[in-house]
Amino acid sequence: MKNNTSLTEVPAKHAAVSYRRSASSVVLRVLTVGAAVVTSCILLFLIGYILVKGLPHLTPELFSPKFTSENNSLLPALINTVFMTVLSLLMAVPLGIGAAVYMTEYARRGSRLVRIVRMAAETLSGIPSIVYGLFGYLCFVVTLHFGYSLLAGACTLTIMVLPLIMRTTEEALISVPDSFREGSFGLGAGRLRTVMKIVLPAAVPGILSGVILAIGRIVGETAALIYTSGTYTEICTDLMQSGRTLSVHMYSLSREGLYIDQAYATAVVLLILVVGINALSSLVAHKISSRAQGK
Repeated sequence: MKNNTSLTEVPAKHAAVSYRRSASSVVLRVLTVGAAVVTSCILLFLIGYILVKGLPHLTPELFSPKFTSENNSLLPALINTVFMTVLSLLMAVPLGIGAAVYMTEYARRGSRLVRIVRMAAETLSGIPSIVYGLFGYLCFVVTLHFGYSLLAGACTLTIMVLPLIMRTTEEALISVPDSFREGSFGLGAGRLRTVMKIVLPAAVPGILSGVILAIGRIVGETAALIYTSGTYTEICTDLMQSGRTLSVHMYSLSREGLYIDQAYATAVVLLILVVGINALSSLVAHKISSRAQGK
């Protein structure tokens, strides 16, 4: 009787355990899907709200080459935004990728220097942008006599996005299997050639993900640029000239309270610019990844 009872109790216990597991799986799936739906709805609501408020006020006067109080042109700010983004990336991307390559491929794993650099990068990632703006003002504008200029703003933004690019690149390099490196070394390639021809091409998608995030922060930055780049409304013709970006332009219009419609129109252009840059970056990442895989 005891053996029969135990044999009948075992399937019942397994059924109860499987039921609990299936119930928890269903709950987890519902929560995951619900979180995805809520996030998508919030994103679509924000995009739709900006488009509804801004598209009716996109007029040809907003794209005049010269800013006046009558047309509130955003074209100078748009061009300055592109200049600021390109200049900041030209300084931040080589530094960030180079630092990540050194920590991943050359430095001894677990060394004190690597731990210090990682801790510094994580600390810099959490500093508010207004603190970066104050530092940029004291260092670049006042001490180095850059003045309110495109160069001062780009240097400040470089310091802001450098930890982001460095950490994402490091994670992308770590995700490359060691068998890639071992196979390259086994064929007689040196460390530099292995890094340039094998490791970096395999890590391009992850590296460009960090670059895309950096672009988003550069384009959307306001506080730091008010302290360093200034709010001059003309197109920058040299690195030492002051000029406002689209985010600063939108902030200035909304702060005055008289040009809210133009501020919404500027937000539409800023949104389109960010989406376009991200799409272009994704396309470049796909092309490089396909070429690296020999497709």
